[in-house]
Amino acid sequence: MYDFLLGGKDNYECDRAAVAEVLRSNQAAKLCALENRAFLCRVVRFLAGAGIRQFLDIGSGFPAESNVHEVAQRAAPDALTVYVDYDPVVLTHARALLATDARTDVVCEDMRRPEKILQEAAVLLDFGEPVAVLLVASLHFVTTADDPYGIVATLMDATVPGSYLVVSHVLETAGTRAAVGGYEGASAPVALRDEAEIAAFFAAADAELVEPGLVRVPLWRPEMHPELACKDAERVDVLGGVGRRA
Repeated sequence: MYDFLLGGKDNYECDRAAVAEVLRSNQAAKLCALENRAFLCRVVRFLAGAGIRQFLDIGSGFPAESNVHEVAQRAAPDALTVYVDYDPVVLTHARALLATDARTDVVCEDMRRPEKILQEAAVLLDFGEPVAVLLVASLHFVTTADDPYGIVATLMDATVPGSYLVVSHVLETAGTRAAVGGYEGASAPVALRDEAEIAAFFAAADAELVEPGLVRVPLWRPEMHPELACKDAERVDVLGGVGRRA
């Protein structure tokens, strides 16, 4: 569904039908997807500029334009990236794309098993050095019963000071509550949270938010046309932030 919203080709008729249902309830859903992707790219550039050379992208989804490893390597050619997803179709596409890139790996694992993710990611990444853990548009697919805060704490407890947590998450609003019905048949239904609940992920990680804090994703360090970012933010019910472990 996310791939279709981004204009990709790796989706099925059932995905397109579900997106149509979401758009009937929330016409801003496509804008939310595009702005979330743009947020991810800006964050990776920021992190590379801050000296981060290791990226762990959990719940990465289908490869799309401006993948994490591509953005990171443009800024820092020595950057390492590990993608994590549990969908076998996603994994097949990703491995085909990355077959010749020794600085990038793909792990087939579920974010609900963070210890296994850390174990497999350590084949490429050195957790004795700072790592950026990316949970971009993924934690809202983890229900309270699956302890999302515990997942974040486990992942970040394995990192050293100077590591970063990146989170974007759908905000609970009247519009997003109406759109959730389109995800009822998805492989992972959406768990909406309010701003305080989303901010709590950074507390669980013992990570201090960097400026501008937890904001609607168009407002996170817009690189061009801040006035347009403000306009888009009025319609984008997705919060994003970056936290650093001291």
